[in-house]
Amino acid sequence: MEFNENENSKMIVQSVRDLVEREVRPSLMDWDERQHMPIDLFKKQFGPAGMLGVLVPEEYGGAGFGYHEYVDTIVEVARVCGSVGLSVAAHNSLCTGHIMYFANAEQKKRWLPKLATGEWLGAWALTEAGTGSDAMRMATTARKEGKEWVINGTKNWITHGISSDVMVVIARTGELLDSKGMTAFVVERGTKGLKAGKKENKLGMRASETAEVIFEDCRIPEENMLGKEGEGFKQAMKVLDGGRISIAALSLGIAKGALDASVAYSKERHQFGKPISEFQAISFKIADMATRIEAAELLIRQASDLKNRGLPMTKESAMAKYYASEVSVYAATESVQIFGGYGYTKDFPVEKFYRDSKLCTIGEGTSEIQKLVISREILR
Repeated sequence: MEFNENENSKMIVQSVRDLVEREVRPSLMDWDERQHMPIDLFKKQFGPAGMLGVLVPEEYGGAGFGYHEYVDTIVEVARVCGSVGLSVAAHNSLCTGHIMYFANAEQKKRWLPKLATGEWLGAWALTEAGTGSDAMRMATTARKEGKEWVINGTKNWITHGISSDVMVVIARTGELLDSKGMTAFVVERGTKGLKAGKKENKLGMRASETAEVIFEDCRIPEENMLGKEGEGFKQAMKVLDGGRISIAALSLGIAKGALDASVAYSKERHQFGKPISEFQAISFKIADMATRIEAAELLIRQASDLKNRGLPMTKESAMAKYYASEVSVYAATESVQIFGGYGYTKDFPVEKFYRDSKLCTIGEGTSEIQKLVISREILR
């Protein structure tokens, strides 16, 4: 297992850090309060910087990097703002990733350059109101009519469900509960029958848009199908394997941000005539946070290494996502405790880390589902 820091990593970390400090930190609380998704940030800043096509080959306008560089990118964004980090992760891993791995050559030429450069923002639609983890019971259907597919149904909890320019949607084309009865399609914004529904009013990750997507006799040409009919579920599970690494990286970034803030505050805040960092109760919290963060990063790097080498990593990515997301909540909770009353106010950054972190234990598979995946891989 090889994941030593290289020149690419150093360059990416510094460039992303500089960009995020300049373009994100000054506005993050305003965006959070207003639930405003800063679309221009993605299209005018992140796209040209290569952050929306980190894994996409250069021939399609991407940066052509691997998963270690991708993790670096998400971590550096999320240690400042989890919401923006979530959107970067969803765009890269889910929509763009699905097309990159399963589209044919013509489809890649059609969609990847626009996604990789930030001209288009992507969404990925699998979840429904009644089928979160139980995806094989999805109600959204696609039926073939001549040379078109007609999609009907509603998807929920879709990141960029309103603002995306293109989305990958998985719909049922066969029998209920048949793992080979689902197919993936690409639907472009403006297609008749595609509508944006309710925007969710969330606890955290408020600057990352989450919304309902409605399909009413939405007709798309047959060339918008990804892969073969019936492969949608299998494709989605493979996409989620890589997606778990991105949410683990998101979790890691939030945890690191909480630790950074806690260390700085503990040195500045004085009680009983000395910095609170000199009290064992505080220093031990910081030691525990730092140790768990280090362990989470090692799990993430292991999964990334396997992904880069094209080796099976279902168990490892689930472990990374499960552990890192729980560490994120732990670190954010401890950071609020270190800040005390100030940690409960919006004048300091840790209350936002606290709110944002919880989504990491839920999105792209809950902690309970990760345990199920891990145990199945071990016991198979």
